[in-house]
Amino acid sequence: MANSSFRFTVLHADSQGRARRSAFATPHGIVDMPAFMPVATQGTVKGVDARSLRGTGTQMVLANAYHLAFRPGEDVVAAVGGLHRFMGWDGPILTDSGGFQIFSLAERTRITEDHAVFRSHIDGREVAISPERAVAIQESLGSDVAMVLDHVVALPNEPGLVREAAERSVRWARRGRDAARRADQALFGIVQGGLDAALRQWCAEQLTRLDLDGYAVGGLSVGEPPADMYRTLDATVPALPADRPRYLMGVGRPEDLLEAVHRGIDLFDCVMPTRNGRNALAFTGEGPLRLRNLKFERDARPLEAGCPCPACRHSRAYLRHLFLAREMLGPILLSLHNVTYYQRLLAAARQALAEDRFGLFRQETIAGWTAAAAEPR
Repeated sequence: MANSSFRFTVLHADSQGRARRSAFATPHGIVDMPAFMPVATQGTVKGVDARSLRGTGTQMVLANAYHLAFRPGEDVVAAVGGLHRFMGWDGPILTDSGGFQIFSLAERTRITEDHAVFRSHIDGREVAISPERAVAIQESLGSDVAMVLDHVVALPNEPGLVREAAERSVRWARRGRDAARRADQALFGIVQGGLDAALRQWCAEQLTRLDLDGYAVGGLSVGEPPADMYRTLDATVPALPADRPRYLMGVGRPEDLLEAVHRGIDLFDCVMPTRNGRNALAFTGEGPLRLRNLKFERDARPLEAGCPCPACRHSRAYLRHLFLAREMLGPILLSLHNVTYYQRLLAAARQALAEDRFGLFRQETIAGWTAAAAEPR
């Protein structure tokens, strides 16, 4: 890899697809891949402390440089020993640069070649973030993996705007790489290009020439149908280096994880498990359970038999009661369950890959979800 502090090793390649089992060595530990990162936007996975997070099987988390730069400030985090000590998390951390926030704040954002200018979501002051500034923030935070600043656009969109954003993302990635100074921090590039297969391939090829430590596929799960996302991955992943981690940003439906692993993706993040957990939806092998439903009022079963999470020590009836009573324990327990479910799913995928049966595992798992969804509830 470009950075000698990191090592990426493919342990097993699927004989029937692009899926692979791999290991990513970082200064704060090894991440067995494919892996899922819970989102700790502001230095915390909402409602979950670091020790409990470890208990879910989580290896690596994602924090957001944009949000932490505003509050409490990257200088504050650096002053207390860096993001790992600040969070109380001793495992690997990846920080996003803020490209998605530029997209989500589009109405108050102005993009120039030099930087993105927008109004703070906290106090309304005007702020500029350049590719160099995005790297500097992440170096102050001290994450294991930093993301370059990219230009994200909504889908569908005008082809000219999609191309402009992809080309700018390449130029900004080069500037971010040239600004990077920390030897103990990997830098990942982000492939853009909308749903244009040729543009995605061009962007991937241009970023590969920068010899970055890993490559992400960004700009998906922003309104396009899943089939379009899968086609985009089919076109993009083969253009990425086989000896670097591949990260699909912000995608988190369980079926999307397995479909993306099948297409060669190693790493994921998404708010879905915790956001849905806070809203009384539990992911299970029989499909999602909406616990506010009256049918769970007297249901003595756990959310999922065999699940080791704290929520599954209780009945569905009790968990439903917590939400109806507006007790904070309900969202905490369901967040822990959902993160545990995601980690168990990808641990099972890694095991299937090690035994060269991932194709069958993927088919049977998705078929099980489909059959459960078709049953009368």
